[in-house]
Amino acid sequence: MPTLTAPAPAPVIDAASLIADIERYLVEQAPRTAHPLVTKTTAELVAEALAAPAAVDEQQAPGLTAPSRLWRIIPDWALALTPARRLHGAGRQITVTQHLQLTALVIQQYGWHRGGLRSHGGARCILGAQAVLYRLGYGDEETAVAAGRAMQSVLRRRGIDEAYHAWNDRPDRTLDEVLHLIREAAHAAKEN
Repeated sequence: MPTLTAPAPAPVIDAASLIADIERYLVEQAPRTAHPLVTKTTAELVAEALAAPAAVDEQQAPGLTAPSRLWRIIPDWALALTPARRLHGAGRQITVTQHLQLTALVIQQYGWHRGGLRSHGGARCILGAQAVLYRLGYGDEETAVAAGRAMQSVLRRRGIDEAYHAWNDRPDRTLDEVLHLIREAAHAAKEN
């Protein structure tokens, strides 16, 4: 007599890990509402005031938790349907600087790709990483376009007239160069 087994449960899309990292980053970036003397000692305030302005920090991205393989490879349109997006990310406005830092975070978590928005394994190019943020509801099209202009401005200052997404796809491009471009643009956007 054949035995019946229950069907395997549908795989759970683990959107929570990326969204948790994004939310943690945004909380860290939020301006303090209390008076600084309440949360810092005089010595800390003096040390902060005397500190030299920081150069572009290659390690400035928030802590990383790699998303599951399923989460990396689901189609981008499905990101907008995740329960985690509806709970945490829908319509959340972010600055251009935050968008750029989070673009770097997505590339670090998903992996970097050139030659298309994404690879079969889920790695993303710069535009693909921006699309992930947009689909999850972090920022809007205007924020993404402004971030693109910031990256384009950095390239122009380097004497490069190529669009940043085409620059990303060059065969000699490296992950470090891509992350440096994004972070340099974030640093420049923070100053504006």
